[in-house]
Amino acid sequence: MDIKAIQEALRASHVDGWLLCDFRNREFLAYRVLGLNLEKLNSRRWYYFIPSKGTPKKLVHSVERQVLDGLPGTKREYVSWKELHAALKRILGAKKTIAMQYSPRNHVPYVSTVDAGTIELVRSFGHKIVSSADLTQLFVSVIDDRGYQLHKEAGVAVDRILAQAFEEIGRGVAADDGATEYDIQQFIMRRFAEEGLTTYSPPMVGVNDHPADPHFEVTAENARRMKRGDTVLIDLWAKKDVPGSIYYDITWVGFIGDRPPAKYVELFTAVRDARDAAVDFVVDRVDKGRPCFGWEVDDVCRGVVRKAGYAKHFLHRTGHSIGEEVHGNGVNIDNLETRDERRLIPGCCFSIEPGIYLSGRMAVRTEVNMFIRPGGVAEVTGEIQRDLVLIQ
Repeated sequence: MDIKAIQEALRASHVDGWLLCDFRNREFLAYRVLGLNLEKLNSRRWYYFIPSKGTPKKLVHSVERQVLDGLPGTKREYVSWKELHAALKRILGAKKTIAMQYSPRNHVPYVSTVDAGTIELVRSFGHKIVSSADLTQLFVSVIDDRGYQLHKEAGVAVDRILAQAFEEIGRGVAADDGATEYDIQQFIMRRFAEEGLTTYSPPMVGVNDHPADPHFEVTAENARRMKRGDTVLIDLWAKKDVPGSIYYDITWVGFIGDRPPAKYVELFTAVRDARDAAVDFVVDRVDKGRPCFGWEVDDVCRGVVRKAGYAKHFLHRTGHSIGEEVHGNGVNIDNLETRDERRLIPGCCFSIEPGIYLSGRMAVRTEVNMFIRPGGVAEVTGEIQRDLVLIQ
């Protein structure tokens, strides 16, 4: 944790202070911001107030007085709830604008983790509460140079494995060896291990109507044999098997044969154009130094799908934050499931992945990863699918 950097960010945001707090290890983002050990159980409430200027202040229970000892600042202790309220009021002082893990109307639920009662308590002291969403992203989700390089290295390997998976499908169909969706999934997992990659769960491999369920999970029991005339979707995610590595997460689609159905081509064209519109919007905004918010990018992407006549079949947000977890804690590309009002900032990594899902028939999704480099350059970090893969 860098107190000086946090205080500079508070002043730049015109916020008087940031109140981080926890009860029984529920506020995991507070632990990440402060660099505390989330695995060490704490049973009493604690508070850590970082003013925009001056010395941080700690409030801890006398039973667990050491819980914040690794952090700078002065310390007060309490025993009763009445002492807690009085001490917290003194620590916060005169009326201020205070950032907390809160989101107005729960627009960004990923950071809206402080309970309503604590918000009410702080407001009762006369303070204005604002969201810490952008602050949290800045100090939890920004990826450094090493993380960026590890993400790129994973991308090169994953792109290669994806191409090999399509080749393996073609080989299996040509040999008529009964290869299934599950077999291709397991082929990818073996290749991950050979390339020094790791993942929290196996990739998604589906044909025809299977991927019309966006979270279809193939098993040995439900897997279908792959054959000519099938449409194919592969969604795979992995990272280097080293500490601090960043995920790479992509989706490509193809057809086993040389003449894909006209409807499938139509769907692919729509999602490809929607993806490209979103990428171009981000690149343009970042290049011009203009603010770019997650909800805006979702609107741009979704608008293309809507114009193509498939709005009701685009069932999820346009993209998600990527970090050490495949679904990170930074800004998502979303104005559907949530209204993500966080800014895309240097150091953030995220996916752009529009999809169209025709229940019982077929589905198309295309997914790329983007990264905003320091200095204001937005880029796609791997290969980009321009045409359907024709699997021969």
